Amino acid sequence: MCGIAGAISFKEDMREYMKVYENMQRALLRRGPDQRGIVLTENAVMIHTRLAVIDISGGRQPMEYVYNGSKYTIVYNGELYNTADVRKELEGDFDFTTHSDTEVVLKSYIKWQEKCVEKFNGIYAFAVYDEKRECAFIARDRIGVKPLFYYETGDKFIFASEIPALLEHPDVPRKIDVNGAAELLLMAPGRTPGNGVIKGIKEIKPGYCGYYTESGLDVWEYWRLKAYELDESFEQTIEHVRELVIDSIRRQLVSDVPICTFLSGGLDSSLISAVAAAEMKKQGRVLNTFSIDYRDNDKYFQKSHFQPDSDPEYIRCMAEYLGTEHHWTVVDTPELVEALYEATEARGLPGMADVDASLLIFCREIKNYGTVALSGECADEIFGGYPWYRDKDIRMTDGFPWAQSTAYRCRFMCEEYARKLDAGEYVYSAYRHTADSAEKLDTDSPLEYRMREMTQLNFSWFMQTLLDRKDRMSMYSGLEVRVPFCDHRIAEYLYNVKWEYKDWQGREKGLLREAMKDWLPDKVLWRKKSPYPKTHNPAFLEAVTDRLREVLKEKNSVLTELVKREELEKLVRHEDSVQWYGQLMNLPQTIAFFIQLDHWLKTYKIELE
Repeated sequence: MCGIAGAISFKEDMREYMKVYENMQRALLRRGPDQRGIVLTENAVMIHTRLAVIDISGGRQPMEYVYNGSKYTIVYNGELYNTADVRKELEGDFDFTTHSDTEVVLKSYIKWQEKCVEKFNGIYAFAVYDEKRECAFIARDRIGVKPLFYYETGDKFIFASEIPALLEHPDVPRKIDVNGAAELLLMAPGRTPGNGVIKGIKEIKPGYCGYYTESGLDVWEYWRLKAYELDESFEQTIEHVRELVIDSIRRQLVSDVPICTFLSGGLDSSLISAVAAAEMKKQGRVLNTFSIDYRDNDKYFQKSHFQPDSDPEYIRCMAEYLGTEHHWTVVDTPELVEALYEATEARGLPGMADVDASLLIFCREIKNYGTVALSGECADEIFGGYPWYRDKDIRMTDGFPWAQSTAYRCRFMCEEYARKLDAGEYVYSAYRHTADSAEKLDTDSPLEYRMREMTQLNFSWFMQTLLDRKDRMSMYSGLEVRVPFCDHRIAEYLYNVKWEYKDWQGREKGLLREAMKDWLPDKVLWRKKSPYPKTHNPAFLEAVTDRLREVLKEKNSVLTELVKREELEKLVRHEDSVQWYGQLMNLPQTIAFFIQLDHWLKTYKIELE
């Protein structure tokens, strides 16, 4: 995994701005602490920072290759899980000098041009500069695990893995307008697909690729969830799911550096750990597993509809069952509060408050033991694990099921922007556009029709927020995290499996549980879903309240130009307790979000337009 950046122009000599490119590279060093490189030509600069995982000596970037008199240069961030299969197809046309997937991606582009992405199974964002054709090909993986942001001027295309690297380029403004304000106050920590919040910054959407030429940028969708008739029995479906899940996990265990797994004691991470432990056992090795908890959480934990029990009991059960070398990270409140600021810089935007901050701390600890970890993200979106899939009232609500707080959020927006914007319409139109884009069949029942919409909504929004979080917090720590449930083959197949199969025995992810029942003890296999753990310590609320109170004492604050002071004052008086972003962000997290927003505005010198 790596950080990539670059700039292309056919009207300006790119060689005059080396200092700018070095600054962009420096902003990405945490993503790639092992190696760095810059290739500079008259029309293009390609920038790379590398976290070495496969072929440590041979996979240096930017990677250049001359073929039939044409030079091609790639910067690539990601991992192909079918490298050997694609390489085999290419061996009749090319000799290979490394074992890296970077070389396979580059030569795939040379052979198949834009069709190369159809060959890949993996997570990636990359750019290839084609010197002879005077164009750059850019692409992002189907699911959107790896990021790729860009800014286009009239004669220049600037791209980077992260927003802070783009902001190092003097052509990229540090401004937000009414749409940016809407993203920050109505959508965050989610983002409208393709929106980079800062004026003019955009993101290549998942499953998109395209070319930048002298005529400008042209991108198109090369993959999406497709609806088709699936005529399989429940027994056949069980077998199919089992094969896909096990194959995906096994493929993602390939690494030339130490590998480990997250283990929360829930279904998804436990399954990944079980398959990984079995594979390592064949090699005479013991799997390292990692869990997070919070000091005094046992003392303050309160059961809820969303979190019926805490994790430690189940984590200990799985670690003992699998015989792993288990490691705990226990986070205390002061450390968690301090990490809010660094988590903002890691995401490049205000985010999920303590949920981001704790993951950043956790990833930093894991990095002490290994460079690659496997995690259970995205099973809930694909297999229907969230409460809003199964609660009939929430499921049929005409709006984002995790974000029913638009009226409350709108109260925080400054009058100038609020007058220019219909907040309800902004959020609802985004919801409706995504729901309507879900592919359906004429034969779908009303329930199946709605479940396709729900899957697409979660795929395009909620899942992207979690993938943003996992990529930024892990890569900021120099840790590569792989997500086996994000295999596009699993997503394609499950999109067309009947809801009655997914909801087997009336249980969330019942199909996945039944398919993998031989891999886990019953206690964990049938455990009710529990989300990523967060602190329940009242000291956290007290601490973030004090921090926001200090922010409100400052004069000439951009935060209070963007956000109504009186609403922030109500927050610090704890007058309201409205969910900001589903059950993940309640009063303490809402206060922490505004601390992050303030830090972001200051750190990146953001101006209001």
